[in-house]
Amino acid sequence: MSSLNLDDFTDLIERPDGGMRRDAEARRERQIVPPGALGRLDDLGEWLAAAQGSVPVRPIARPRAVLFAGDHGIAELGVSARAAGSASELVREILAGGRPVAVLARRLDVPVRIVDMALDCPPETFPEDVVRHRVRRGSGRIDVEDALTLEEAEAAFLAGVAVADEEADSGTDLVVLGDVSVGGTTAAGVLVAALCGTDASVVTGRGGEAIDDLVWMRKCAAIRDALRRARPVLGEQLQLLATVGGADLAAMTGFLLQCAVRKLPVVLDGVVAAACALVGQRIAFRAPDWWLAAHKSGEPGQAKALDRMALEPLLDQGVTVGEGAGALLALPLVQAAAALAAELPEKPQETASEEPEKDPDKDSHEAADEESERHSDEGPEKE
Repeated sequence: MSSLNLDDFTDLIERPDGGMRRDAEARRERQIVPPGALGRLDDLGEWLAAAQGSVPVRPIARPRAVLFAGDHGIAELGVSARAAGSASELVREILAGGRPVAVLARRLDVPVRIVDMALDCPPETFPEDVVRHRVRRGSGRIDVEDALTLEEAEAAFLAGVAVADEEADSGTDLVVLGDVSVGGTTAAGVLVAALCGTDASVVTGRGGEAIDDLVWMRKCAAIRDALRRARPVLGEQLQLLATVGGADLAAMTGFLLQCAVRKLPVVLDGVVAAACALVGQRIAFRAPDWWLAAHKSGEPGQAKALDRMALEPLLDQGVTVGEGAGALLALPLVQAAAALAAELPEKPQETASEEPEKDPDKDSHEAADEESERHSDEGPEKE
């Protein structure tokens, strides 16, 4: 039995400042560009004002990409375009600067942090700052066994909480959240299907590197089998993550919730982040108010999860690569919204001197004339 009380997050998480949002709306109405002319940038600026508790909005000065990494045993069934246990290769390429997320991060001047939770490789493969939160080597094959023990799920969840605290304490003002995994979209599909009460085929997508029809059918079958194991534990979110999630997904869920506690906004990347957010919503219903959906990844499970949380993606560029790349593409849009909300000048106010002065004597004469005309129209009174 876990000693972690997830209900505490319901009390700890507050909604973004509604008063500040109203102030931001009022300020927007006074600016020189008419409200609505900037489309969703208006909404983004007002959301940032509420999240920051500040009008005008402060610039996004210290964003950070945080990627949780892990291998999933379900990949042994051939449900991914990549070989089982090969997520460490992706991590190595990101650290070397050769993946899309690394290229975009350099261009946008955003530091990237990788958190190894369950890579299937010796821990000495990577630097200490990457591996120090690791819970285990790989996660279990969720169609036939639990991904984690309950104790491991708790440790992974708390590791995510710790990472969120580290980011908030270091001055990070917005997080771009992604995953680096092999088999992670399968586990995410199971979580979404279980929490939305839908069938495996509805949430099964093609993954970050598009799979063919045969692999898709294997993936759909794996999600269906894991879904049978997920349904009995739907009421216990930590047990659900232990049964059909994984160390990286448990950590991302804890990270998202603690970011909401610390009032640190998060931009969600793909289906894995969306699935963890959906679990987070079940734990604390106010938490999604602190998150933005970056883009449509093409995964049906992501669309289902975002719809359930009423989060509308900012972009639709057909980016399926994962690893936080799509979320990084949305970052300049968020930064632009902050800049426009803060820096657009307000319309000059009309002064009383610009209005023609009224002559009180003239008004009294006009009133007397009107009264005289009214009596003459009425005619003589009848006796």
